[in-house]
Parts: sequence; C-alpha cells; structure tokens
Amino acid sequence: MDTRRIVALLVEEAEQLIQDQVWKLEPDDRALALEAATGLRDAIRPADAQEALPQVDRLAHLRETLAVLAIALARTHGRMAWFLSGVLHALEPVLRWRALPADGGGTFGTVLPTPEEYVEAEDAVRRLQDALAKIATEPH
Repeated sequence: MDTRRIVALLVEEAEQLIQDQVWKLEPDDRALALEAATGLRDAIRPADAQEALPQVDRLAHLRETLAVLAIALARTHGRMAWFLSGVLHALEPVLRWRALPADGGGTFGTVLPTPEEYVEAEDAVRRLQDALAKIATEPH
C-alpha cells in the first residue's frame, strides 16, 4: 500500500470518528491542527511547483513536513496524537531517502526514491494538510 493510500485511510478514520462524535475535538486540537496544516502548506507547494523543484529541494520539503508533524505530536495527546503518529509512520520511508548520488561511499541504508514516490508522499501531505485544516474549522 502506498503512502498516499495509508494517509487517506487515516484521514477517513479521523473524519469518521469526528462525525460519530467519538473524537470530540477540543480547542487545543483545533489550534494544533491549524498550526500543523499551515506548516504543511508552507513546506509542500502545489503539485506543479513542487515537481519543478530539484529532487534535493523536494526531499528537504518532505523532511520539513516530518518535522512539523513531530513537533505537533510532541505537543498533544489522545486521538490527535494517535492520528499524527499514524501519519508519521506512513511517511516514515522519507527518512531513508536521499537525493544525492553515493559517489562510491556508504549510504547508511538510504535509497534514491523514484519520481512516483516523491509524488505519492507530496500528495499524501497535501491530503493531510486539507484534513488538518478541516479539523481546525470543524463545527463544535
């Protein structure tokens, strides 16, 4: 299963829990969701702009999204933490990616991602950004 699909499933679960009022969003959840959504939007540009960047910049932007999510995770608990943890796990392959050639040396287990893997991860982040923005504005 690709990253995009895993994130979509997590978002669907979150939306269902909110709709069923199992996950009762607190003001802190909404504020954190807005802050994370903004950070993700700042890191990952629209598809055409993102895909025009050199791979090293695309990878840097994806790593920035992991930092945004990790900081958000560190500042919450309960269902929001569980949701963010699941999303971070789905995006975990990005941690093993590299954009530069090895030039004959060791790579510490990193791999060169395919162009499709960049697109999948970036699409997943955009889907997550939309979901967090919706959580931030979900009616009480």
